[in-house]
Amino acid sequence: MTATSDEYCLGARALVLGYHGVPVVHRASFELRRGRVTALVGPNGSGKSTLLRALARLHAPNGGDVLLEDGSDARLLARRDFARHVTLLTQGRPTPTGISVRDVVGYGRHPYRARWRGTDTDGTAVVARAMSTTGVSELADRCVDELSAGQLQRVWLACCLAQETGVLLLDEPTTYLDLRYQMEILDLVRDLADQHGVAIGMVLHDLDQAAAVADHLVLLDQGRVVVSGIPTEVLTSELLTRAYGIRVDVEVDPFTGAVRTRPVGRHLARALPVAAAAR
Repeated sequence: MTATSDEYCLGARALVLGYHGVPVVHRASFELRRGRVTALVGPNGSGKSTLLRALARLHAPNGGDVLLEDGSDARLLARRDFARHVTLLTQGRPTPTGISVRDVVGYGRHPYRARWRGTDTDGTAVVARAMSTTGVSELADRCVDELSAGQLQRVWLACCLAQETGVLLLDEPTTYLDLRYQMEILDLVRDLADQHGVAIGMVLHDLDQAAAVADHLVLLDQGRVVVSGIPTEVLTSELLTRAYGIRVDVEVDPFTGAVRTRPVGRHLARALPVAAAAR
């Protein structure tokens, strides 16, 4: 996939993260670049979401640095200034009641409102553009608690876009969505990178989706970066089998380059020789 730019935007350098003194991420390093989608993949408990929260300054490192594009420490930036640079869409945001879609999207304008007067000169136009980009303009006057899960996820994404940051962090954005809405969210992510030059870092569990949408993958296992690179370099049977503790077969389409993974459980492993013989 061709990115609109490849400038460094935000990154982790030798990050050490933990909970209650117990380390869960060990000296992890990777970069987010403009116009590029970077997906963090790996087993449950490998530190993916913790890393994303650290990049958003929601988890204080025990060691290492989160670096901005000018090489400065992200922790030194004022909260309002950082919120104009990086935004995070977390899992399971609580759904407000009795509030319109337009107002929820408007929450994303908080870094731009004057502290006492609450004015935001560009807010109305930016909110309208964010709703248009995510396809929720026709829902603007609906209450968010009346929406489907897929519609609500697009509204939260519009809220992030209204924040007008160069870095967008997404923690499992397709969770609980059916196939149609999963594809719509992933298409939007790709559009934001390709057409708007946003640097996107996201956690995904579906390896095939990660291979399809991301330019760059970071495979984590037990809090350590095993390998990072393009999908065909990261999603190999050897690396995935070792990381997930289960046999994972990998196929690469020779014509499209699409990567397909298949975890092989006990029952499937028993059936495979029969299927092979039938062919």
